[in-house]
Amino acid sequence: MDALKKKLMTKLTKKQKELTKQYDLQKAYPLEEAVRLVGEITHTKFDASVDIAIRLGVDPRKSDQMVRGIVILPHGTGKEVKILVLCTPDKEKEAQEAGADYVGLDEYLKKIEQGWTKVDTIITMPSVMAKVGKLGKILGPRGLMPNPKTGTVTTSVGKAVQEVKSGKIEFKVDKYGIIHASIGRVSFSGEQLRSNVLELMGSIIKLRPTSSKGTYVKSISLSSTMSKGVFIDKNSTPGL
Repeated sequence: MDALKKKLMTKLTKKQKELTKQYDLQKAYPLEEAVRLVGEITHTKFDASVDIAIRLGVDPRKSDQMVRGIVILPHGTGKEVKILVLCTPDKEKEAQEAGADYVGLDEYLKKIEQGWTKVDTIITMPSVMAKVGKLGKILGPRGLMPNPKTGTVTTSVGKAVQEVKSGKIEFKVDKYGIIHASIGRVSFSGEQLRSNVLELMGSIIKLRPTSSKGTYVKSISLSSTMSKGVFIDKNSTPGL
């Protein structure tokens, strides 16, 4: 353990080394303390994102152990989300009134074909998915392809826009068995970050595959855009 810590420290800048003296890189802290520490070791001139990394005891290569879902964070992510709604003309007003940043169909499909993808989320309708599906090679790698399972393919486009704007996020385990997600900003209060973490963790726990054996949640860590990770003691997270 000491060798690992020494290796991590050698990769840090002088300023980062001073900051890491405030906590133990390998210690798992109670959630409330971990949230506080991330704020204390973050010294940026901008409102840095606070991110969570959850390592699960699953094998993503097996289809029955894929963990993927959606959750509405109680306090949102603090990020301004740009939403494109690809819909028929009769749904355009509904999408606009709900707060969509871009609304239309053919003109945006053409823009995407030409390489435009300056949005965070795309919401569409079942009736136009055939058109949208043709752009899979562009949208898929960028994580922008609408999916009924995540609520981004729906006839209730207005409701879908409101949910995303209010803090709805998608999460998916990567090939290493880790879920990465943004759960707020360093400007958030400790209680806001804590509530967001617990909401996300609750959703992940409910999605535990029946074929997953042994320890499901192996580790949880928090970090900001410019900080090292702070491990969270799983015992401080209800349900684990």
